[in-house]
Amino acid sequence: MSSQKTLKAQAVRGAAWGFIEAIGLRGVQFVINIILARLLAPEQFGLIGMLMIFIALSWTLMDSGFGAALIQKQSITEEDKNSIFYFNIFVGIVITVLLCLIAPWVAAFFKQPVLTSLLRVLSLVIVINSLGMVQGNLLIKEIDFKTQTKISLAASLCSGIIGVTFAYYGFGVWSLAIQQLSNAVFRVVLLWILNSWRPALIFSMSSLREMFSYGSKLLVSGLLNVVFEHIYVIIIGRIFSPLTLGLYTRAKSLKTMPSWTLCAMVGRVTFPVFSKIQDDRERVKRAMRKSLTTMVLINFPVMIGLAVVAYPFVFVVLTSKWKACVPYLEVLCLGGLMLPLIFINLNVLRALGRSDLVLKIEALSKILIIINIVLTWRWGVMAMIWGQVAVSILSYGLNVYYNKIIIGYSMKEQIKDIYPYLINALLMGLAVCGVIYLPINNLPVLFIIQLVVGAAVYTLLCRIWKLPAYQEAEEIVLSRLPLRRIRKES
Repeated sequence: MSSQKTLKAQAVRGAAWGFIEAIGLRGVQFVINIILARLLAPEQFGLIGMLMIFIALSWTLMDSGFGAALIQKQSITEEDKNSIFYFNIFVGIVITVLLCLIAPWVAAFFKQPVLTSLLRVLSLVIVINSLGMVQGNLLIKEIDFKTQTKISLAASLCSGIIGVTFAYYGFGVWSLAIQQLSNAVFRVVLLWILNSWRPALIFSMSSLREMFSYGSKLLVSGLLNVVFEHIYVIIIGRIFSPLTLGLYTRAKSLKTMPSWTLCAMVGRVTFPVFSKIQDDRERVKRAMRKSLTTMVLINFPVMIGLAVVAYPFVFVVLTSKWKACVPYLEVLCLGGLMLPLIFINLNVLRALGRSDLVLKIEALSKILIIINIVLTWRWGVMAMIWGQVAVSILSYGLNVYYNKIIIGYSMKEQIKDIYPYLINALLMGLAVCGVIYLPINNLPVLFIIQLVVGAAVYTLLCRIWKLPAYQEAEEIVLSRLPLRRIRKES
């Protein structure tokens, strides 16, 4: 079997397990989050939301771009692995200590005294995760998503049960902190059990310096991304109430779950694949085109569908105490249309070793976010969300500009490839809107009918127009059905 066929088989197998993980893991997380949302108040989610920027920043600092460097580097040595392992642990300990020290100032900034002890407990997540970062990145490099799926599912399920139990017995916001802490413990333990790599007493500064030349730009880019990903949370948490922040973070998480699940699923497969073929730019372009159309095949109908059914969805699944987040969710989903497009364009640049361009794009995108906040904050949360939609569109333009230069995949070509999927998704959205005019007064029944109509209409349209990504996905699914395999073999 040729190396190209082997790589393709690895990618398909990785994508299949990535899909299983995405559906299984996000399904588990979704159910657990729904139960927690029913047991806890929006304000309690708002308190945790105020601290997430510190955890996310800490994670990025601890990795320092070495994770991506480990995956991107064609040949890695034991010296590389061990040096990164000990570096992660050292930085994890330092960050945990720093978070414990600054916790009182964080609580004073948000005017919420409980954040002092809450941040100190959550800081332990950082040092625990540092023990498993190399093992996790090695699984990604080997495109071993079967093992990752087992680990993620088991850790999420066990920690979710613990979090729900604590919430049921009245621990409030602490149940969310305990859930995250237990998830980190389960994940690291399973990484050590299911991954054969073990650290040795080897450390080399020259090895770190070599990989840091690539990873440093991704580190700065990652820090910028984390700060500005959470900057709206900081502004809303500081200016408005924990209730408002809780509603915003709930709407954002509902929008983000499907779009980021898709990005994680496709990105974890495409990054190592793109890295392996980085010297063949035409092949990278073909692979990117296929990845792009596959992502929009799923993301466009999900985002448009979620925006259309936001009202019954929130009332049926979360209960009426979350109804104020419906307008936020509807508009955030419009911005969610662009997320996978931005992600796949950046992923290609990372895989080709152009971390300098990734940093430049991230910096320009963050300038747009600052402009949005300065112009919109005085008109409230909804104005800032509409600004986010505008920023996501402009950010996509920046990403495409550099990809056109590097691999010759222009915006005109990308739009030509994705617009049929957008048209189908919009037609599906209109059909789902039409269900509202049926004489149905029961919200759960209305919601179920909308879901069925949306899925049926979108599938039918994809079949009528014979969209390539849909046909390929259908063929892959059908080829794995037991009856289809038996017929082929006979």
